[in-house]
Amino acid sequence: MLIDLHTHSTASDGTDSPADLVRAAGAAGLDIVAITDHDTTAGWAEAVAALPAGLALVRGMEMSCEGRGEDGRPVAVHLLAYLFDPAHAAFARERERLRTERIVRIRAMAELMMEDGLPIDADEVLAEAGPAAGRPHLARALMRAGVVGSVGEAFVDLLAPRGRYFVDKSDTPLDDAVQLVAEAGGVSILAHGRARTRGRLLSLDHVRDLAGAGLHGLEVHHPDHSSDDARVLQELADELGLVVTGSSDYHGTNKAIRLGEFTTDADEFDTLVSKASGVQVVSA
Repeated sequence: MLIDLHTHSTASDGTDSPADLVRAAGAAGLDIVAITDHDTTAGWAEAVAALPAGLALVRGMEMSCEGRGEDGRPVAVHLLAYLFDPAHAAFARERERLRTERIVRIRAMAELMMEDGLPIDADEVLAEAGPAAGRPHLARALMRAGVVGSVGEAFVDLLAPRGRYFVDKSDTPLDDAVQLVAEAGGVSILAHGRARTRGRLLSLDHVRDLAGAGLHGLEVHHPDHSSDDARVLQELADELGLVVTGSSDYHGTNKAIRLGEFTTDADEFDTLVSKASGVQVVSA
């Protein structure tokens, strides 16, 4: 059984529509796929409506959070939330706040570029971005304008935390996010927790604290993890009794990663689903 629990659509920063995403997942031979757009559930309905025969869909989201770094300072991290009730009031309010933060940030970054004479229009970027505006939308605008040659180049030189046009945003404290997901009947997995190429890392002690506060698992197998990174996370999951997942973090043409490049064992998936009470896995 092939299970990929981390993908993105045009509801956030992927290039496949939710419908095309599930069709591609079916064509790739997956049995189960999760749609996990950034800070939004906007792609859920379209993905369900287009679900091909033989493919099951896990409705989820990748949540923008702030944790405690290895050096004790705040660090940006992502939490994968699955099978939660989207109508849960407190969680819905927090998702809306995060989406507003994204809009404010992208507008501020675009305005900095415009001040430097770059041919970037904030309104056009936001119109293209939809419900979950992100830096990849700015990167694609920079590519179209001929400022950079690739999304990766835009991040390295301009959009990364030390880049000329980077603007921070206020993310959800990680402990609060884990609690909100649980209160909404969902289950939570720490996403790519040792992805060194993304910057500073979350403290492993903070992960231990979260395990006692309701975190359900760790995304161990991921394109941004080396074998040593995966080993550290596997050992931590074993120590804490957490579920282990593997996922592609597929973004369509934005990243050179194929659906199902990393997958989750069926037993681990069953354990994860058994702990959720918000919404069900959907089958065609």
